[in-house]
Amino acid sequence: MTQQRISRALCKIALVDTRRPDASPCALTRRDVITGLGAAASFSIVGSMAWAQDRASLLPLNTPKVDHLDVIVPNVEASARFYMSVFNTRLHAQPFQGAFRYFILFGELPADTRRVGYLAIGDARGRATSIGHFCTSVFNYQRDSMAIFAAIDEQVVKAGLKPITRGSGVGGIFSDPDGIEVQFLPAPDTLVTAAVPSELVEPNKGLVTPRGVDHALLQVADLQKGIQFYRILYGMEALREKSPERVWFRIGDTRLGLEQAPPGQKPHIDHFGVKVAPFDRNTVTAALKKLGAAIVPSPDEASVLRFRDLDGITVELVAAS
Repeated sequence: MTQQRISRALCKIALVDTRRPDASPCALTRRDVITGLGAAASFSIVGSMAWAQDRASLLPLNTPKVDHLDVIVPNVEASARFYMSVFNTRLHAQPFQGAFRYFILFGELPADTRRVGYLAIGDARGRATSIGHFCTSVFNYQRDSMAIFAAIDEQVVKAGLKPITRGSGVGGIFSDPDGIEVQFLPAPDTLVTAAVPSELVEPNKGLVTPRGVDHALLQVADLQKGIQFYRILYGMEALREKSPERVWFRIGDTRLGLEQAPPGQKPHIDHFGVKVAPFDRNTVTAALKKLGAAIVPSPDEASVLRFRDLDGITVELVAAS
């Protein structure tokens, strides 16, 4: 860079418009130039440090809870009818790619916000039946989303983990290092505005009253690496269990669990639990069987009622205290 170009650049830094013919000349000595370049470099370093510090402050995430999960099934209407027979709640629907995506609400939808937990039911469209993703909403996500993912990428590299993979769609869905899908949405309003009350089934006729997501359990390829990754997102784990070996992260009043995937199985979301009002276990068990659900023993969690839905997805009912 020539002395003249440096002078012009420093004049711009000093807010002198050198393009105006009536502007005062910016006469700078060699010492002025060196001092100015030093100041500019200092501003750049300080700015970079501040930006890095801002990014670091975004992790662990400022999230209130696990808000919802998504199941991928071959018949969304049949699945919605089943879950509305289980949960005493209301059903919402969103037109989606020529069909509907259904939402089983896990609580009352406030009149002035879209803040409610739910189970989303999507059409498999040839994909395998599964629990598709879990979602934790994030405060200031619309403002900070790019910085959040930059911070996650940075910490993943530092930890020596596989990179995350971001999808091309909307909604902040990405795949963790094991390929398990995670979603971020802006807190606190998580139910999409396009979802409106559905008349597919009569509301409030189910067996138990839902109060929100209780937990999701992930089966990961390597438990220690999984712990490393989810510490980046949610901070230190709250609990370790030995039999079976599980690690639990506390996210607000919800939990995220990790355990080693059995040999030969791909990493996936194994099951989810829903907090419900206290219920009579025998009565609900009998009713679930009539609906076509398969009751699954739960010796590892004796206080829950575990079942498989019509598509083989495992769900737990957790009585709220």
